[in-house]
Amino acid sequence: MEFSLEQLRELVTILNKTDITELTLESGDLRLSIRKSETKAVTTTIQPAPTSMSTVVPSVAIENTPTNAVTHTTTIADSLPSKKLIEITSPMVGTFYRSPGPDESPFVEIGDTVKKGTTVCIIEAMKLMNEIESEFTGKIVEILVDNTQPVEYGQVLMRVEAN
Repeated sequence: MEFSLEQLRELVTILNKTDITELTLESGDLRLSIRKSETKAVTTTIQPAPTSMSTVVPSVAIENTPTNAVTHTTTIADSLPSKKLIEITSPMVGTFYRSPGPDESPFVEIGDTVKKGTTVCIIEAMKLMNEIESEFTGKIVEILVDNTQPVEYGQVLMRVEAN
């Protein structure tokens, strides 16, 4: 099963018009997950169906290969042109984690208000867990990285509407 970018956009548009909050489709070695949060953010992820432990590597094209994932995120940040958005960036190369543990709630969600010093995520580097804190007060309007995704130094992780 293969999806074109146009088909994904059409599916996201259709789902935005419904009350469905999460949809997962699996076919062979491909898995498509779409989640809609209360803040009208829609995340679409295509990745291999879970068959074993594997690293998910972002890709700019939609491919039906076991090592690639494609993520497209539409958020409330798109509708805030007059607000000042500040980016939270990764201070290191590592693995991004949204929560302190696999069965725990994320540190922040879209729409949450954070204060200076609030932990927003963890970056694991060389087996060390580094808590990333907000350097300002504001409202999370965009989360650009999926849980357990590798990140680069300086990569934008989140955008915050400054207060």
